[in-house]
Amino acid sequence: MIVNNTFSKTVDLLHRGLSVASLRESVIGNNLANADVPNFKRTDVNFESELKRALDTEKQKPVLELNLTHPNHISNWNPRNYQEVQPRRVLDYISQSDNNGNNVDAEEEFNLLLKNQLRYMLMAQSVTFEFSQVNQVLRS
Repeated sequence: MIVNNTFSKTVDLLHRGLSVASLRESVIGNNLANADVPNFKRTDVNFESELKRALDTEKQKPVLELNLTHPNHISNWNPRNYQEVQPRRVLDYISQSDNNGNNVDAEEEFNLLLKNQLRYMLMAQSVTFEFSQVNQVLRS
């Protein structure tokens, strides 16, 4: 998707967020399904922090940008394209394990699932709002 205005970028970010929320729901469901399996390690999805870093690089343009006069020169500023950021599934080896080696806490997973569902609903409502604004402009 070519992003050249605020509307397109907003809709693209919301679309990516909805996709990650769907993936996260699947991962949480897998964690809950394996809550009693010995030596199972829960999985988490990392996306938002990497996306924030990528978006922040767009704002961190240096005061003095070096002029590149040769293709082998190295730029002192290289913004990261947020569209290249992909969600990552990460195994959790840090959290406390049960006696059987399983580290899934069902109560915590249900809380994460609820938080994810609320996030999904908020993003879906935001997409609806964005397109209702466009619809309102087109009707005028």
